[in-house]
Amino acid sequence: MHFEVLVEEPSIESALTQILPKILPSSFTFKIHGFRCKTDLLAKLPNRLKGYQAWLPPDWKIVILIDEDREDCRELKQKLERMAISAGLITKSSCQKGKSFQVLNRIVIEELEAWFFGDVEAIHQAYPKVSPNLAHQQQFRDPDAIKGGTWEALERVLRKAGYHQGGLEKYKAASEISQYMNPELNRSKSFQVFCRGLLESIDSQQV
Repeated sequence: MHFEVLVEEPSIESALTQILPKILPSSFTFKIHGFRCKTDLLAKLPNRLKGYQAWLPPDWKIVILIDEDREDCRELKQKLERMAISAGLITKSSCQKGKSFQVLNRIVIEELEAWFFGDVEAIHQAYPKVSPNLAHQQQFRDPDAIKGGTWEALERVLRKAGYHQGGLEKYKAASEISQYMNPELNRSKSFQVFCRGLLESIDSQQV
């Protein structure tokens, strides 16, 4: 089984390169396609999906992962659903329960860095001067509800600990933190929804 993963920018591509092998069985393959930004992904997605529809093998899945970025989550998800259905593809949300589907649309709430805050131990391992007790601080207890933007919050945390003094290098941070992440222990709800979607993709294929 193979996953084609479409993401909006290089830092997500870097993180997933290290995270997906921890979630998927070793016999499964994946290829991550990074776009320049969210706008670029959304603009090119309809034609990309039409291209897939013409030749997609039965044991391949398409995963679309995009940041919420303080948009309405439901509206953004519906936009992705409409694009896939218009291209003639079956999405997880549109297919009957227990049936096989081709496209899994998932939203990161609100940004990739929320997934990092969901695994503070991984942040601590990548950057040892960051307190491993960070998750117990009120503002970080719910990774998906951090106020003021999660990448800004991560930048403040890392700079306070003496890292990324010139500003957060998102690709570098994503690479360094994701290598230590434990998917099973991540406290981010949107990360767990993403993981469950991947595993349900496998289950649906085996029906």
